[in-house]
Amino acid sequence: MEPPPDHAAITGLANLLFTDYRGLDLNLLVNSRFMLRNVLTRLIHKIAFVMPGGGSFRPWLHRKCGASIGKHVWIAQLVYIDDLHPENVHIGDNCTIGLRTSIFTHFYWGAKQPKSNGSVVIENDVFGGPHCVILPNVRIGEGAVIKAGTVVTRNVPPHTFWGLPPAGALGVATVPLTAEHSYSEFTRGIRPLRHGTHP
Repeated sequence: MEPPPDHAAITGLANLLFTDYRGLDLNLLVNSRFMLRNVLTRLIHKIAFVMPGGGSFRPWLHRKCGASIGKHVWIAQLVYIDDLHPENVHIGDNCTIGLRTSIFTHFYWGAKQPKSNGSVVIENDVFGGPHCVILPNVRIGEGAVIKAGTVVTRNVPPHTFWGLPPAGALGVATVPLTAEHSYSEFTRGIRPLRHGTHP
């Protein structure tokens, strides 16, 4: 275990950063390794978001943040891999993650919580088209191909071409999905469409 940072050094840093640090909780600064790691992880994610090297540098950066990524994986630019719980993302060998795809393992507002909402497992030889959204608790089977723009909310069988027909009304949302309401409240508030009508 590393020794805690020197209190005098932290106080000196606070003097540099804050014009008036009186009342600042120095214990928060002393015990801020968790916060620093979180900031560094997010910074690495931002770098991976735009840097070249989809078959080398970007997968390497996401591995450093905690994601499990296999060999010969291509991660296109502008891909978001959950930055609060990257350890719950598992991508197998020979996969392609398309441009502007987002992979989420958490679905809550506010500060990082101890647990994610579930893992995302992408097995070997999967192709994910551009602009896909992959939500928590999803397993994409080996050899599957995900159609561009698909929102993956449930498991995808192996060797399946997966995607929906053109979008349309799905139901009536009676509870808004905002910070004031949880995702569970939102899903409980969804009502079916009446035949022949839409919102």
